[in-house]
Amino acid sequence: MKLVFFVILVGMAMACQEAGMTKKHTKDYSDAMKLDTSIFSTIHATYREEALYHRRFKHSDVDSLIKKHQNNALLNITQIGASVQGRSIYEVEYGKGDKKVMLWSQMHGDEPTATMALFDLFNFLEGKDDGCEPIRDLLARELNLHFIPMLNPDGAELYTRRNAQSIDLNRDARATQTVEGTLLKKRAQEIKPNYGFNLHDQNIYYNVPNTKNPVTISLLAPAYNYEREINEVRAGAMQIIAGMNRLLQQYIPNAVAKYDDAHTPRGFGDNFQMWNASTVLIESGGLKGDPEKQEIRKLNFIIILNALIEIAEGSYKQYAVQDYEDIPFNASELHDIMIRNLELTRDGVTYKTDIAIRRDEITVGRDYYVRGRVEDIGDLPELFGYDEVDAEGLVFMEGKIANKAIARSNVLDENAVLNALKSGILAIPVQMTAPNREDALHNWPILLFTQRQFYLTKTVDLGGTANFFIGTKQGDIKYAVVNGYLIDFSKDELPKVKLRVL
Repeated sequence: MKLVFFVILVGMAMACQEAGMTKKHTKDYSDAMKLDTSIFSTIHATYREEALYHRRFKHSDVDSLIKKHQNNALLNITQIGASVQGRSIYEVEYGKGDKKVMLWSQMHGDEPTATMALFDLFNFLEGKDDGCEPIRDLLARELNLHFIPMLNPDGAELYTRRNAQSIDLNRDARATQTVEGTLLKKRAQEIKPNYGFNLHDQNIYYNVPNTKNPVTISLLAPAYNYEREINEVRAGAMQIIAGMNRLLQQYIPNAVAKYDDAHTPRGFGDNFQMWNASTVLIESGGLKGDPEKQEIRKLNFIIILNALIEIAEGSYKQYAVQDYEDIPFNASELHDIMIRNLELTRDGVTYKTDIAIRRDEITVGRDYYVRGRVEDIGDLPELFGYDEVDAEGLVFMEGKIANKAIARSNVLDENAVLNALKSGILAIPVQMTAPNREDALHNWPILLFTQRQFYLTKTVDLGGTANFFIGTKQGDIKYAVVNGYLIDFSKDELPKVKLRVL
């Protein structure tokens, strides 16, 4: 792999590969990198694990990658146990330093973003001849890293939160009733880490308070007691997070928040903090246009690598605890679509109201589709949407069903779908009979169905379907809402969607 790696050192740019870094510069890595975000972006682009490119990868994918790294023999890889259903759980070790760090990901099976980032990091740690050896030497010399990249492989197989015992692993640190939770606690007791990284995904509907900005990365130094006191250990985690936030603001300004810091005695992060490991929770949230969280994966790689450098240097101690305290807490006011001031008529009563819509994901093997639903109706000015419509002067319009059926979804093209929508058609019958679950998936923002009886949204109901048009009282269609996706006809383009034949 070739990498031209530029580092700015107090007014001077050096090429990592061409000019080379020496050990005397190690104390400057973290500060230098923060001056040029292209440095970390270039590293990630070089070492990104191409085998992982969507969220619903399986244990077999991880198993294959682990075997590849075992063959390289640069990382110490051990199978430390197995899941309830017998899937292997691995630990990856790097470095022989005195500072011990544990990082674990995917203890919730449907939270895989950081797992992808860890495999990117494994590739980086195995890199060579790229001018970055001094960074690896620093980490190897100062740190003893222990990664558990997929703690809940049974949950990952079904893309579900809990393990095969139907227990939330992150609520099992106290009782250790689960096979996997017991294993994590055992490794913590054996390693006795000085630092911990608890890696998760949060839902995409958290926002930075009083803004429509989705929280792309949420951070937390978990509390070790109900009083949420700050001792030296927890303060260390706060300082590490302050450094992370400083870097993140250059990539995603005003899109970082803190996770709820209420003490959870059953939670692993809280217990690691209590076990004298300065522990950082990273929650991967939402970013518009990044449904598979590949950009957020990059951010995980960047802030984890930067934090490890700062731990190795001890430079995280330069940050103030107050910098952590100044990060706002998550709000939960975001939706996929926010429609304001839409005129509805129901039971003979005409009124204006706001409508908040969210989409639910339904997993199908390695893929998924969504169902849109009305999350809230009423006076909702404090709520926000990834997409927002001011429908002042516009009315709800019921869609129509096409008269002619099509053979399969693949006979459609963008123009056909756009023209159908513009003519008021929201659903098209399909001749295919009993399609299997994979064949039923499609990417057209229009409803396709095989059912004999099929009904479109006639009224906006709480929890009801989200399939209708928005237009003028004269019948001029301005927007379509299709299963929770918004089509703005002024843009004359279709959004990327994940739907299925009904």
